[in-house]
Amino acid sequence: MQQQLDPAWVARVVQVALDEDLGPAPGRDVTSQATIPPDTVGTAHLVARAEGVVAGLVVVQEVVDQVAQRLGTDGVTVSLTVEDGARVWRDEVLAVLVGPVQTLLVAERTMLNLASRASGVATHTRRWADVLDGSGAQVLDTRKTTPGLRALEKYAVRCGGGTNKRMGLYDVAMVKDNHVVAAGSVAAAVRAVQERFPDVDIQVEADTLDQALEAVAAGARFLLLDNMPTPLLAEVVAAVRAGEPTTGRVELEATGNLTLDRAAEVAGTGVDYLSVGGLTHSSPILDLALDLQAS
Repeated sequence: MQQQLDPAWVARVVQVALDEDLGPAPGRDVTSQATIPPDTVGTAHLVARAEGVVAGLVVVQEVVDQVAQRLGTDGVTVSLTVEDGARVWRDEVLAVLVGPVQTLLVAERTMLNLASRASGVATHTRRWADVLDGSGAQVLDTRKTTPGLRALEKYAVRCGGGTNKRMGLYDVAMVKDNHVVAAGSVAAAVRAVQERFPDVDIQVEADTLDQALEAVAAGARFLLLDNMPTPLLAEVVAAVRAGEPTTGRVELEATGNLTLDRAAEVAGTGVDYLSVGGLTHSSPILDLALDLQAS
């Protein structure tokens, strides 16, 4: 089971999203509140309009709860028929919602925006995970996320069978080309991080075999092998692996301009991970809809 979203984080995101849609709390939906009595009760189905992998259903209850509180209506009962991470089919019912119709319609777009976005990320990630299945390599996400939605999008990556690389700049040190320029060398950059933040894991970007070996010699045990053609990538992996009886295990990640067509070939070089920014910055949504049932 993937690590769940922090309920406090979900509550904050939903509040911001509702403020955006309804105006500052309590806000209003002039159409729904004018045309639907607050005591009219109905049933709605959350439905997939396309095949994919769902994620973000965990936010639905929070959305309807906050809307009910803002409008002063009775609550909505949400019964999920599938769990986050499930493969679903076109027209499949994902959840049944029962409660005031006014609340259901006011909540509709916010729940769909969040769940559709997360499900799109999960669906895209699943394609990579399926291609890599059995290779020993895993697909990683990056920090190329939608501002304010990083936790949701990285949760969606986990739902799709991917792995989170790091949550931000605070939990893992990543020495990239600009850091090397600023510090003077790979070794100097690694040493500076070790001295300032000795409890933090260090990852180092390398563009060449020499840079990779320099990083390992400096103490790095996680390398980003950036934009390497497959033959060079294979050469670097072989060289690093040959030194592991002395250095200990080094985790290796291929990154930069990776495509699904190349995924199996890249995994075949022996890397541990393929890092794909497109999981979060370029995934189309999975089309979801809320269908009010006729009474």
